[in-house]
Amino acid sequence: MNFVIFLIACGAAASTGIFFKPGTWYEGLAKPAFTPPNWAFPVAWTIIYLLLAWVGYRLTLIPGSETVLALWAAQIALNTLWTPVFFGAQRMFAAMVILALLWLVVVLMVVLALRLDLITGLILFPYLAWLCVAAALNFSILRKNSK
Repeated sequence: MNFVIFLIACGAAASTGIFFKPGTWYEGLAKPAFTPPNWAFPVAWTIIYLLLAWVGYRLTLIPGSETVLALWAAQIALNTLWTPVFFGAQRMFAAMVILALLWLVVVLMVVLALRLDLITGLILFPYLAWLCVAAALNFSILRKNSK
């Protein structure tokens, strides 16, 4: 049952993409050459959200994981917030701040998770890697489109 709860939380985060789509505003922005193709985003995020749900579930089985579970909750909240801020409000700087906070929370979560359980910590690495790409992309778009 715990896995389903984490999967629902990840689904809620993912659902922001239904309400706040990139659209013509995003298509019209100057983007860096390393921008992944559009199809890569839903594929990557689907995998990441499944891994995040698995991590959350695994953490519930590990004694002493309360702090990491709190960080899990913080990261899913920040993750959920980014899409409406970037695509909905079109606030690239605010989205960059959210993404920087998200990255810091996930780094701390990875470090603490690795101390509790190696496998759980390692499962988070694809998420951290994708956040690095997302942060570089957000920052580059912000720089290229600042007025």
